[in-house]
Amino acid sequence: MSTIKVLNMAGAEVGTVELNDSIFGIEPNQAVVHEVVKNHLANCRQGTQSALTRAEVSGGGKKPWRQKGTGHARQGSTRAPQWTHGGIVFAPKPRSYSYVLNKKVKRLAMKSALSAKAAANEIIVVDSIKLDSIKTKDFRAFLTAINADGKALVVTPAKDEIVIKSARNIPGVETAIANLINVYDILKAKHLVLDKEALAVIEEVFA
Repeated sequence: MSTIKVLNMAGAEVGTVELNDSIFGIEPNQAVVHEVVKNHLANCRQGTQSALTRAEVSGGGKKPWRQKGTGHARQGSTRAPQWTHGGIVFAPKPRSYSYVLNKKVKRLAMKSALSAKAAANEIIVVDSIKLDSIKTKDFRAFLTAINADGKALVVTPAKDEIVIKSARNIPGVETAIANLINVYDILKAKHLVLDKEALAVIEEVFA
């Protein structure tokens, strides 16, 4: 098992913790990670785009000119797709883009993402992430003290409204609960900041 330093919110080292090699020490599977990220983004799509077909566009009930003798091509409606203000061919309609992946695939992708972060020394473990009041300035100072400026994903063991509201106005910083983290957010963040209790939850869930 690899060992990582545990910091307090002032950035001082207060101990060490061992990372489970079955979660943080595997060889990352890039193909599986790509598949899971693609699935995540597809599931996030609203699928609400819509356009009108020629049957739905208003107007066009009258034949614009007679069938023969005008020199024009024959036309039956001014709402055919080739006309201005006509309908759209194969118009997009509301649909769901979501699909389901195998649980083993998602679990492997999570372990691959965590292992990649561990190998790159981009995981920071904090003994306890707690604030007395909602204060963005204090939370920013905390991130600076532990060298997690920039894009960071802060993971807490349970929902903490004070932490969430203190972090939400800092660009690039996101918060998550240990049992609800996802591969996309982990890869998007430069630093993965884990509460020590959140680390225990992650190892319990994915071991």
